[in-house]
Amino acid sequence: MTRDFDLVLRAGTVADGSGGALFEADVAVKDGRIAAVGRGLGAGREELDARGLLVTPGFVDVHTHYDGQATWDERMQPSSWHGVTTVVMGNCGVGFAPCRPGDHDRLIRLMEGVEDIPHPVMAEGLPWTWESYPDYLDALARRLFDVDVGSQLPHAALRVFVMGERGANREPASAAEIQAMAALAREAARAGALGFTTSRTLNHRTSDGQPTPTLTAEADELAGIARGLGQAGAGVLQVVSDFLDPDAEFALLVRMMRESGRPLTFSLLQSPRAPEAWRSLLARVNQAADSGLPITAQVCGRPVGVLLGLELTLNPFLHHPAWRELAALPLAARVEPLRHNAELRARLIAEPAERAPAFAASTLRNWDNMYTLAARAPDYEPRPEDSLGARARARGVPPAELALDQLLQDEGRGMIYVPFLNYASGDLDHAYEMLSDRRTIPGLSDGGAHVGTICDASFPTSMLTHWTRDRTRGPRLGIAEVVRMQTLDTAAAYGLHDRGRIAPGYRADLNVIDYDRLTLLAPEVAHDLPAGGRRLLQRAEGYRATILAGEVTYRDGEATGALPGRLLRGGRAAPPAA
Repeated sequence: MTRDFDLVLRAGTVADGSGGALFEADVAVKDGRIAAVGRGLGAGREELDARGLLVTPGFVDVHTHYDGQATWDERMQPSSWHGVTTVVMGNCGVGFAPCRPGDHDRLIRLMEGVEDIPHPVMAEGLPWTWESYPDYLDALARRLFDVDVGSQLPHAALRVFVMGERGANREPASAAEIQAMAALAREAARAGALGFTTSRTLNHRTSDGQPTPTLTAEADELAGIARGLGQAGAGVLQVVSDFLDPDAEFALLVRMMRESGRPLTFSLLQSPRAPEAWRSLLARVNQAADSGLPITAQVCGRPVGVLLGLELTLNPFLHHPAWRELAALPLAARVEPLRHNAELRARLIAEPAERAPAFAASTLRNWDNMYTLAARAPDYEPRPEDSLGARARARGVPPAELALDQLLQDEGRGMIYVPFLNYASGDLDHAYEMLSDRRTIPGLSDGGAHVGTICDASFPTSMLTHWTRDRTRGPRLGIAEVVRMQTLDTAAAYGLHDRGRIAPGYRADLNVIDYDRLTLLAPEVAHDLPAGGRRLLQRAEGYRATILAGEVTYRDGEATGALPGRLLRGGRAAPPAA
């Protein structure tokens, strides 16, 4: 019998990435690309019955930090558990290339502080077989993955490479140093960097508390580096900023775009310190875009939330004297006295924190902004009455006691969820507005980072479950719209025009999803990083198959062993059939 195709998905409900209405069709694949979409297509060497299932393009996650993990691991989990088939890393100005041998530890400490990846993990895991950024890409190009991997040039590494100690200490760059950084940015873009990234936020610090080297980089430096990308005619500019002076900061973004001709994207979130400030920033985005500038804002569809736990980086008792007696012990040795030593429990619950940093003081004891997450379908839009503080008042017990009992669940593996960005009003109505704006794209999952505090690589799944099906506290979004956002829109933002659609000629990156059963599970801890490091992971149920370049990489959430993922060098043109 003649087999016309390598793979055929039969009679699925197709959300093709365009945002148009869903339709029933077969999807046929040949030589890693979509060969045909329609009814009654010819036979495939392999066929998957997709009747009653949702078929989407593979998700494109443009804001990850797998820069280290991609050098020692083949699987970009947890992202690849959530239908992601392309990741873009190197965001927020941090990464590992270019780097001179004497600066290895400096970049590790910066990544440890900014992205909460433990020093021993990186010290053991990073092979450091590169010095220049093109060398780093060459090292990645020799590896196989379960997703396609795109990399960006990080400003902190670039600055230290060119300026040495002066760059790390945030001293102004000279004209010659700016010219050198611009030349290296041009070289990186020509070698295949998808962009250049920088950080201008006080939240990003090294593990010893120093601000990121890029915090106060002057406008001439950033514009000069942007021009380097412009000379290469490639690459996206990615920025994270506090926008403390919105007029000056946005003027800088505009200058970078005007002088380089390159597109720019930045992180847009609701801060509890200024809950309405995002509106004026988004208005500026639309004004700039209407004037012809290629700008997008990266937003997320749920709160950015810290997880607290006895085996995690943070917990409500971190700065209590009684906790210091336990902090160095293994988990089981912490749990035993907290369960059975009444005097220790009482001290821990009653005593005040000592010398807590500002973030800890405002976050780790804010009981009215702490929630528990169910083992199945955790709620990322919890109600105020479900907070630990409200529940403690209803029961007439100290909230610290309720928090400790929660953390002791599951042999000390219980967690508490603290939404600290995007949740100032106690709901996600503002996130709905952000997502609905035509100049935004989903981002900010931070896959591969914050391994002991945040687990947001599951954003693609929660986008589908929460916004199209499960939300009860406000308006929802359509399936076709949400699929478009995290396929065609995110791919196009980084010039990856060969993916994000289900149409002939496009990459055969696909998901087959049991939409009715699609369910997030609660985050959990694994100790599977180099040096035995621990990390937060989160799985989902309902992904029947994930397909990359025509090969099935996951079936029912389990890896098949196929590793067709490769390094992406530069943007990709749309297929002629498009």
